Amino acid sequence: MLNLDRLRTLSAIARHGSVGAAADGLHVTTSAVSQQIAKLERETGQQLLAKNGRGVRLTDAGRLLADHAARILSQVELAQAELEAHRGQAVGELRMSAFPTAARGLFPAALVTLRAEHPQLRARLTEGEPDDSVRGVVRGDFDLAVVLDWYNRPLSLPEGLAKAPLLDDPADVAMPSTHPLAGRRSVELDEFADDEWISWPQGEFCHDWLMFTLRGKGVEPRIAHMAEEHHTQLALIAAGLGVAVAPRLGRGPVPDGVRVVPVRHTMRRHVYAIWRADADRRPSIRAAVGALRAAGKLVEGS
Repeated sequence: MLNLDRLRTLSAIARHGSVGAAADGLHVTTSAVSQQIAKLERETGQQLLAKNGRGVRLTDAGRLLADHAARILSQVELAQAELEAHRGQAVGELRMSAFPTAARGLFPAALVTLRAEHPQLRARLTEGEPDDSVRGVVRGDFDLAVVLDWYNRPLSLPEGLAKAPLLDDPADVAMPSTHPLAGRRSVELDEFADDEWISWPQGEFCHDWLMFTLRGKGVEPRIAHMAEEHHTQLALIAAGLGVAVAPRLGRGPVPDGVRVVPVRHTMRRHVYAIWRADADRRPSIRAAVGALRAAGKLVEGS
């Protein structure tokens, strides 16, 4: 009889590529992962891992069993989802991920709603970038994630995921209050061709979007500074160190010395929730989407 926890451990190694990364994904120690694999090897009478330099690789038997494990675990999740749906209650643990401004702008209200309306549901939030969140949902590290794409740059989603829109988030241009365009009622991005920009870190989805969008308007971006948090970006702008795109979700109060001006041809981020399609019937997923949509309406109405 194959043990599900041990199959889950083997599947995590196959997904993450190493014992250490699998341990991080499963929130256990590397020793615990090694012990589970040793027990699974004894149960199957097969060597499942082999040394590969300083790391490990799956043997042929390990790859074969890992493929079966992925299908078995998917069926188990589907069964759990249908049992939860049959019970009709949002219960157990719900692991969620969200990009920073959604974590700040949507989740406080949504989590309060979930706690009040579904006291048997343990909702847990982890902050993360959209690409990481998508991978986390696919791997099974998260049950649901809130991600985004831009009006002109969709986020690529793999097969097997379901999604639900939450809100559209307009973005403005933030600039020092002494900027020549600070008094305008609206602006266009190409009017900032001679400005230095403050961007998200290189390699992040929003950084790539900014480069793509500015170049599409004939502007070669001059990136002076990179900061992940919008509050840090606004502080740099207040010091007169550049301009930035400033989405409204989770923005909070704008510091003195900063002026935000709408873009004439509105820029929007599409914010939505994603989850694995085989968990579609889980009441906890539906409850979370409902709470997030209600929080989104509060943001849009503010």
